[in-house]
Amino acid sequence: MEMSVNAKNESARSPDDDILDIYISRIANNDKDALAELYYKTRESVYGFALSILKNMQDAEDVLHDTYLRIFSSAAGYKSMGKPLAWILTITRNLCLMKLRDRQKTADQPPEDWHSPLDKLPLVTPEDRLVLTACLEKLSDEERQIIMLRTVSGFKHREVAEMLSLPLSTVLSKYHRGIKKLRVLLKEGELK
Repeated sequence: MEMSVNAKNESARSPDDDILDIYISRIANNDKDALAELYYKTRESVYGFALSILKNMQDAEDVLHDTYLRIFSSAAGYKSMGKPLAWILTITRNLCLMKLRDRQKTADQPPEDWHSPLDKLPLVTPEDRLVLTACLEKLSDEERQIIMLRTVSGFKHREVAEMLSLPLSTVLSKYHRGIKKLRVLLKEGELK
């Protein structure tokens, strides 16, 4: 039984997981170039995740940079469990939660903050961006967060569930409900 579990974990690893593990190993040896490479490979995912939690661009940027500082200082204690991005996003989430506690932030994210992740999508025109922003304003915070993590950051539903500490069934239902709302809004033009 033990062998089949390990074999399953190994087969579930992606080539990106191997590359990220190598970067973290090099960072543990104080390789700043590896830190830069890790940053460029994972920054969009880290920023998108931080933004989905903090709902504030400046705070998300702060956490983005703090995450890599923490990675640099913690890499020596990193033990590969097969999903290095999960380790990185755990650091990000912890830093986000600390920032929320420190600042007692409860305000919703201003709609203009959603432009940044949408700007990175190559096929999104300025007009499309306006429509998408208006649609996203109509979703609940949790629906918006799940949809942004899934569609913009590219995480799988299971990964989103782990990041948000929600059951997979909840993530799936909120994702599908949110997508359905977006379709209705786009089809019927109820963006007022």
